[in-house]
Amino acid sequence: MLKSNLSLQPNRLGEAALSASRQVWLASLGAAVVTRDWMQTEAGGVFKTLVKEGTVVESRAIRFVGDRIENSVSFANSVWRETRKNVESTVKHAAEAAVSIAQQVLPRSLPAFELPGGTKTAKAAPSRRAARAEKRPARGSTTKRAKRARKAATKHA
Repeated sequence: MLKSNLSLQPNRLGEAALSASRQVWLASLGAAVVTRDWMQTEAGGVFKTLVKEGTVVESRAIRFVGDRIENSVSFANSVWRETRKNVESTVKHAAEAAVSIAQQVLPRSLPAFELPGGTKTAKAAPSRRAARAEKRPARGSTTKRAKRARKAATKHA
């Protein structure tokens, strides 16, 4: 029924909306004036007290957060030191185990061999093609010679 009354009187609906918004505007103006008057007369002491209390709470919070951060950083540093020590110890043990395994697996006396470029006399610089050929290992022959040498060394050991 209300809907039908409003549809018949569109001017009245516009007036009601304008009146309501004006009342809200006037209420907020009144609240601002009352607040200003209260701040000028009565709230000065209350406001100062609130600022002091806020300062105390803020300093406590900063101290608390600072202590927590300091403890966290200290804990992180100790975890880092412990982790580093564990990693170093693990790597050392792994290296020692690898050396031990290599000593057990490899023969006691290996055949003598000459390292490339070790004791050769200096020559003129080889051409590019010759240099590439020197870098490439001979296919199969070096590997076969090394296998034969290891077999012979294990038989004699």
